[in-house]
Amino acid sequence: MGTAVGPGTGAGTGVVASGTEGVEAEPASGAGPGGSYSLRMVARFAPPTAFVPSRAMTYDQSLVPAGAGIDVEQRTDKEGTVVILRASGLVAGHKYGVHVHTGVCGSDPAAAGGHYQHVADPVQPSVSAAYANADNEIWLDFTADAHGAGRATARHDWHLRSKQANSVVIHSAPGGSGDRVACFTVPFRGW
Repeated sequence: MGTAVGPGTGAGTGVVASGTEGVEAEPASGAGPGGSYSLRMVARFAPPTAFVPSRAMTYDQSLVPAGAGIDVEQRTDKEGTVVILRASGLVAGHKYGVHVHTGVCGSDPAAAGGHYQHVADPVQPSVSAAYANADNEIWLDFTADAHGAGRATARHDWHLRSKQANSVVIHSAPGGSGDRVACFTVPFRGW
């Protein structure tokens, strides 16, 4: 399957689409100090062995079925970073843990690396509550509603470092633990 790249519909807007997946990136006034940046990625989960590969991989279809949807938005400006997560097609009533991770998704759930940390713990893997917490990481935990949909927003007054935040991992439980049940590669942009 090919990937289509087009100029988008507005000045400075780029759109990349592949099948049912899409990426929209919009540097509103130029990315970096004084400007703003937004990114939106949408995909459907598929197993790592799927004939048609997806940026969104499910490792446990009992919690994240193939075909479940994910939509991630990043908005960054001089005030900080906002990450918004929307999910659909999940297990109704289940509590999921979701975090931004450092690596890209792969067939092995460990490929996504550790949680992205604003102030990186010098000891890895990070287990210290001084570093592994919702103020220093991007946590997007949610409970799926009766329709299997969920939404979460994380706001921070800091910016992501360039090329160090590369995926969103869904865990089987909220907080800092839980098995990795799905992963979505997202090219987050640093400031």
